[in-house]
This record gives sequence, structure tokens and C-alpha cells, in this order.
Amino acid sequence: MGVDCLFCRIVAGEIPATIVRETPTTLAFRDIDPKAPTHILVIPKEHYVDVATLAQGTPELAGEVLQTAALVAEEEGLTVDGFRLMFNTGPYGGQEVFHVHAHLLGGAPLGPMLCR
Repeated sequence: MGVDCLFCRIVAGEIPATIVRETPTTLAFRDIDPKAPTHILVIPKEHYVDVATLAQGTPELAGEVLQTAALVAEEEGLTVDGFRLMFNTGPYGGQEVFHVHAHLLGGAPLGPMLCR
């Protein structure tokens, strides 16, 4: 666990979060600054800095993160109209917390992928 890692501290129960799904290896919780009507973060409980590191180091766990995201999308009613699942990686990719996390976004039309 990263002592200074916000998401590791959420996993440890040191910082409260609105948890929507928990498995032995993953945690899904509502984003505190939502960018869509539904905005949930899905993380592995084990610390990996980004999705590339996770996929290369433990591809099974990367699959579990995706499985959790799919289950949450279904539970949140997002599968009929669609949703976006996004990983930001590195500073240029917009990553702000350096513990891999998927943004599950939906509940309204989301617009273009990128704004210029």
C-alpha cells in the first residue's frame, strides 16, 4: 500500500467513500467530483500506478477490474443506453491519482471523446 496514495487509503478504510461494489480484489466507489450523472471509479485494491503497469504485471487482475466495471454498469442501469469506461494514464493522459482507476461514466449523452 502506498502511504500517500489516496486510493490505497480508501481501500484501507482510512478515508470514507461511497462504495457501490467490493470484491476480494477490486473496489468501486462514486467519484466525489462527478463529470456525468453516474461517475464511478473502479480500482484494484492492490496498488499499481497505471493501467499499463497493471496489465503487464497482473493481467488477471486487469480483467477483474473490467469485470467489476461491467457489473457496476449493469447494476447502475447503464447498459441499455451505453456508458464510457476510461483509464487516464500519466500526466498527458490526465491522470491525477497515481493508482490505476477506471472511470465508469454514464446516465446521459457524454459528447465527444476529446475537446479541442
